[in-house]
Amino acid sequence: MAGFFKNLFNKITNRAEIDWDDLEADLISSDLGIKLTTSIIDELRDLGREISGNDVVDVTRRQLAKRLPDNFLPPTPRADGKPFVILVVGVNGTGKTTSSAKLGLWLKKRNRTVIMAAADTFRAAAVEQLKRWGERLSIPVITGNTNADPSSVCFHAHQKAIAEKTQFLICDTAGRIHTRHNLMEELGKIRRTIAKQDETAPHLTLLVVDATTGANAMQQAKEFHKASPLDGLIVTKLDGSGKGGIAVTIHDTLGIPPRFLGTGEEPEEFSIFEKENFVAEIL
Repeated sequence: MAGFFKNLFNKITNRAEIDWDDLEADLISSDLGIKLTTSIIDELRDLGREISGNDVVDVTRRQLAKRLPDNFLPPTPRADGKPFVILVVGVNGTGKTTSSAKLGLWLKKRNRTVIMAAADTFRAAAVEQLKRWGERLSIPVITGNTNADPSSVCFHAHQKAIAEKTQFLICDTAGRIHTRHNLMEELGKIRRTIAKQDETAPHLTLLVVDATTGANAMQQAKEFHKASPLDGLIVTKLDGSGKGGIAVTIHDTLGIPPRFLGTGEEPEEFSIFEKENFVAEIL
């Protein structure tokens, strides 16, 4: 049982009577959101008896399972031999560049060929970071000049991936503040530029969200989804927060499902979303 829910379980178990307002506040603070919390409270009240810590965990688990999508089927190489293009987006500090590299390794371990594009050209440190990851994981990284047009970096990387028949291209885009309109517009330009060589690309756009940021991650998802339609989430820092409820809330509210999970600093600490495992981890 994750840290937060273990504490909640002990809190309820050690009380003679449930404080419903207190329980509601605790559930909301776990990033489950008001809508899901209300459903959990209503189901617990409908039990019509004294509530135990096990009841809270069991009901919460059922409610989460109802709202979460089925297991994510991993992307596979395209039948036409063209690259499967993955766009990784998000704000700075969420673990975006590291997640791009981890995703590259995850694919490589499944015998897929991968190229990464360092399109965070406004932050030299991000380009260097991805290059170091590329060297460490033996994955080619395409870079441009400092402050180069990010869309041109993605274009050239896509061109190279097509020429070399590479199965997957991962574009690590600039970490951007979701309230900056011009930066969000740039995502649209990247998408249009990639589509010049393949009108079906990009094939998967993933928003990296930090599990510890709560409601702010929801706002990020809303704004990024407007600028660049999202196909899913990479949820990071699940090892440090004891939470993960925000991923459920984002999917329940916006229909953007969790696709991959980051659970630590090491490159191998990265997994595809599986509903049963996810529910077990956050509970």
